[in-house]
Amino acid sequence: MKPASIQDYRELARRRLPPMFFEYIDGGSYAEVTLRRNLEDFESIALRQRVMRDMSQIDVGIESLGQKWSMPVGLAPVGMAGMYARRGEAQASRAATAAGIPFCLSTVGVCSVEEVTKASKAPWFQLYMLKDRGYMRALLERAKAAGCPVLVFTVDLPTPGARYRDVKSGFTGASGLSGALNTAWQGATHPEWSWDVMLHGGPHTLGNVQDAIPGGQRVNDFLGWIAKNFDRSVTWKDMDFVREVWDGPIVIKGVLDAEDARDAVRAGAQGLVVSNHGGRQLDAVKSSIEALPRILEAVGDDLEVYMDGGVRSGLDVLKALALGARACFLGRPWAYALGAGGEAMVSRMLGVIRSELNTAMILTGCADIRRAGKALLDR
Repeated sequence: MKPASIQDYRELARRRLPPMFFEYIDGGSYAEVTLRRNLEDFESIALRQRVMRDMSQIDVGIESLGQKWSMPVGLAPVGMAGMYARRGEAQASRAATAAGIPFCLSTVGVCSVEEVTKASKAPWFQLYMLKDRGYMRALLERAKAAGCPVLVFTVDLPTPGARYRDVKSGFTGASGLSGALNTAWQGATHPEWSWDVMLHGGPHTLGNVQDAIPGGQRVNDFLGWIAKNFDRSVTWKDMDFVREVWDGPIVIKGVLDAEDARDAVRAGAQGLVVSNHGGRQLDAVKSSIEALPRILEAVGDDLEVYMDGGVRSGLDVLKALALGARACFLGRPWAYALGAGGEAMVSRMLGVIRSELNTAMILTGCADIRRAGKALLDR
């Protein structure tokens, strides 16, 4: 199948990946109410079609946090992407660099920040705060030494939400012999993935935090350790700790509430990502696109406001920008594409998003993406 849409990349990933890894990408928490809202609320937004306008030249580029983006799209941090394709974070970073957009590396990526930087260029670095502050300081210093231009501090995961699909697939909760047999069976029944990832994609550790994990266990052995070591005591005062090491821009990721957004401004952040973690944390909360206008109202021009969650096309990107977002970050779309076929598929997927965005701009009469506003929406 030649993929034409994000749904097609999803289907290709479903076929190629073992169920435990596909369900980890695809699923949300609890009853997945928020996961559905992220999609449905985008679908409910109507664009305003305009005609007889000179659309011979259009500009989709932006500047944000001192960087030029070829389009208002970045790749969001996705944990364990190196289990979807061989050294997956490095492959995705190369695709993003070639496309002229930011790639954000997860704290819990398989590839380390040093490996990703060597593969393409220094990524944005996403930070989860662990209890061991000495290790956190060292990790921030590593990201700084690697030349990462922006720190994305994810604040909505003091503890993981319950993800039922992961239990059913054996991704979590299965240990000992039964867990090992389940993993082996899923790998054996997906030989293309096994050849690419299991045989040639090692080591299967979390590169950024492997030294902090007893025994350096493999990915499917220490998710429980990660859950136990996320620091639930983090408050806005901990921005002072981060600033002791990090002197570059800080983006707060995981904001849905206007008061939290104002706190981010007061804490000195340069940006925030309106996000519900892709519907993977607290279920039954608002979609990111619904929360976006109220947060923009609260912070005005005090910082850069991005969003993620539910973006599945270039049309969705234009809708988010029309509502005031500076740019959108893609999570599942690039994970699907990576799982479908590595770097080449991620590059092709980004080409699809760009083409869809161009078309949406032409048909709404928006020649310059920097001027996208509510006039593009049919209310």
